[in-house]
Amino acid sequence: MGLLGAHVGISGGLHLSIGRARDLNLESFQIFSRNQRQWTVPPLESGEVQLFKREMEGSGLAPPIIHASYLLNICSPEASIFDRSVSMLSDELLRADILGASAVVIHPGAHMGTGLEAGLKRGAAGIKKALERYLEHPVGGRDATRPTLLLETTAGQGTGVGHTFDQLADLMELSGVREHMGICLDTCHVHASGYDISNEEGYRTMMDSLSSVIGIRSVGAVHLNDSIKGPGSRVDRHTNIGDGALGIVPFELLVNDRRFDKVPLVLETPGGDEGYRKDLITLRGLVRG
Repeated sequence: MGLLGAHVGISGGLHLSIGRARDLNLESFQIFSRNQRQWTVPPLESGEVQLFKREMEGSGLAPPIIHASYLLNICSPEASIFDRSVSMLSDELLRADILGASAVVIHPGAHMGTGLEAGLKRGAAGIKKALERYLEHPVGGRDATRPTLLLETTAGQGTGVGHTFDQLADLMELSGVREHMGICLDTCHVHASGYDISNEEGYRTMMDSLSSVIGIRSVGAVHLNDSIKGPGSRVDRHTNIGDGALGIVPFELLVNDRRFDKVPLVLETPGGDEGYRKDLITLRGLVRG
């Protein structure tokens, strides 16, 4: 089984997320590193970084994953949004580095009607620019703590980019910085985008496609979410494990898939801590042997 985790809150201070993760008996966790509703935020203060790292020591938790703000749209044709997104992504990578996070997860964004090819080219250029800016920072880019940039699989709502493995592969290759990148596989998004993983055959087919197009080793995290909507709906609506269109089968296959033994498996399901507790019981009950 992978490193079971959840997205936990940072209300009151980044360091408090660690206690929340431990209270849920998690092995991994995901957080926002900042107010995700604002484009710009103050830099991390040394005191809060030290407090966070002190709380991490002896916690038994895997290094955190940082989820970038939903404001970010690296594929945007609007110059102001694109530039802001590049700056935000560079800052998220730097904050992740400083906090000792293993990865930064981003939604690639949307092409806003300009076409998929144009969106992919802009996104790739933006990723390259953000990574280079981060690596040039005096604090950033240290080999020991360098976070991986994970492109999250999307549901394909509207003009969203990244709802097929081919699109994600194109983004990584076009960026020219593939060695710094991987993907975050979201079960709800993958299903809603058209990969029907509600049964074993569909799960195997999706994994075979992922393996051939991108590579299983590129999966740096998995978001465990059931989907309210069915395959191909292109609607991103999470629900609790076993309560939606996915059912139990793909989650049983995932938690027993040895290829993900060291990969964070992160819940983003509704219901707060009580919802998480219910889902964690369900998932742990699916582990064989």
